Amino acid sequence: MKTKLGLLYGGKSAEHKVSLQTALAVIRALDLEKFEIHPIYINVDGEWIKGPQLSGPVENVKALEFSNDNSLSPLSLAPSLFQSEQEEAESLDVIFPLLHGPNGEDGTVQGLLELINLPYVGNGVLASAAGMDKVMMKNVFAQAGLSQVNYVAFIKSEWENTKEEAYVKAEAELGYPCFVKPANLGSSVGISKCTNRAELDIAFVEAFQFDRKVIVEEGVTAREIEIAVLGNDYPECSVAGEIVPKTDFYDYKAKYEDGDTALIIPADITEEEYEQLKEMAIRAFKALDCSGLVRADFFLTKDGKALINEVNTMPGFTPFSMFPLLWKHTGIEYPQLIERLVNLAKERHAEKQNIKYTF
Repeated sequence: MKTKLGLLYGGKSAEHKVSLQTALAVIRALDLEKFEIHPIYINVDGEWIKGPQLSGPVENVKALEFSNDNSLSPLSLAPSLFQSEQEEAESLDVIFPLLHGPNGEDGTVQGLLELINLPYVGNGVLASAAGMDKVMMKNVFAQAGLSQVNYVAFIKSEWENTKEEAYVKAEAELGYPCFVKPANLGSSVGISKCTNRAELDIAFVEAFQFDRKVIVEEGVTAREIEIAVLGNDYPECSVAGEIVPKTDFYDYKAKYEDGDTALIIPADITEEEYEQLKEMAIRAFKALDCSGLVRADFFLTKDGKALINEVNTMPGFTPFSMFPLLWKHTGIEYPQLIERLVNLAKERHAEKQNIKYTF
């Protein structure tokens, strides 16, 4: 029996286009002997639109952007609401949320899928929400004893009323250079590197366009090393990879448009450094109670000190993405990686069905 796999992509997010690229890549890699592909597109207005079952790969992202003629309520996917044998026969076995950023990667969709009791790939509500909010994530990492760069955070209303105090605090605690980021966004959207007060002011304005909260991080001279993690209660790590951007930092354009970045896999690090990074990646995975997958990003200083930067609870699957490349070099090809993730989703869902909710 083929697994009826619902691919959920698009989303009401600044990372909508990234999600489309991820969906395109996953569709091209799926084994049609093992999966039925059922696309579900969320447009930029947040409408859910079910497309026709795919019989093969599609040519481009335009083919994945359906009109709202077939819009649906997410609740219609709930097994508990099926009223006929036909509806039950056509139901999906697993949802793969290929969503990046707010309204998809942040626990909102995961909460919906939990409520309708439908298995889904990837992290649950808590891990998704905490992993999306960089401030909460770093607070959890601090509690777990993970080394990281210094940071400060501000909400928009606080900044608007006391800009001078915000800038003085960032300068006093972090200095220059520093990085200003929207707290709840990925793919390097809205991120700026600042080397003086004027740039800091511009960066705050830019970041607050995408979120009500920003985080400012201390700049550090270090290599950027990434490790992919796969699993549920017993996570495994891939080989390490290194990002060597040709720009000041690994920005959106380098990630998704021109590929103007060197990806070195495996990274040229010592066995001792790798073991340190692997231990920290698993500790971060468990601290956030992750499941399925994450990509853990680190800074590695010249003296060999590892600092965790962040984890991404729904890393991209585009041709330039590190997560599938890291597993490929570890020995798991793309189609097998997707199959592993689907099986992990089924495993976690089955475990939850054994939880007792009455007494």
